[in-house]
Amino acid sequence: MGTSFKKPVAPSTDKRWKIVEASMRRLGNQSHALIEALHTVQEAFGYLDADSLRFVATGLRVPLSQAYGVATFYHYFTMKPPGKHTCVVCTGTACYIKGAGKLLTEMESKYGIKPGETTPDGNVSLLTARCLGACGLAPAVVFDGQVAGKMNSAEMVARAGRWGQ
Repeated sequence: MGTSFKKPVAPSTDKRWKIVEASMRRLGNQSHALIEALHTVQEAFGYLDADSLRFVATGLRVPLSQAYGVATFYHYFTMKPPGKHTCVVCTGTACYIKGAGKLLTEMESKYGIKPGETTPDGNVSLLTARCLGACGLAPAVVFDGQVAGKMNSAEMVARAGRWGQ
């Protein structure tokens, strides 16, 4: 007597859901694939929402609470859409000692957002990372995926200012 598997229904007709489905299928639609499936959703859509968590949980046959728990536990996952531009300030020991706190304060002051938030217009997201692995470049900041080292407040604000805030 086998258990029947009901295929989850994608939250929309967006073709990116085919990528998520293929990823889950490639991993055997098993619960051990939860983190990788959530990574696939995040890469495809930029964030996780309730519909995507429900879709993955159903597809992998795990409780929705487990999918939510994983999504909120790991720093990589975000439950809000990212801004058009991202500024990630490293808060590792070397970066913090060399002024990462000051950089965060400057961005908070300039844009009125705290780490983990996005400006109301959706243009800029301010994030932190525990360590970028670029300690020799401390303090390091990642602007839209590009690492910039030995950053100071004036240069950081100037670079972020090019985003047209």
